[in-house]
Amino acid sequence: MTNQLLNVRIVTPKAIVYEGTALSVSSKNSKGKFDILPQHANFITIVEKSPITIRTDLKKRLTFNFEVAIISTIKNLVNIYTDITLK
Repeated sequence: MTNQLLNVRIVTPKAIVYEGTALSVSSKNSKGKFDILPQHANFITIVEKSPITIRTDLKKRLTFNFEVAIISTIKNLVNIYTDITLK
């Protein structure tokens, strides 16, 4: 079952806000809505003023709201970097 889960971290310059496993991560970027599932291709995107939802199991969802976040996915590891300034 391990390869059927994502490892998700939400990181700010000061702390790790969240760290755990998930079935999926969903949000919206400039191209539209997207979902990250286990075995997803390498992926990087910027999310601006759109909720990021982490589905931890079939019944539980965690939703985070940030002004700007960068989401990076490599080999079932999803890193979400927040509290950043885009210039």
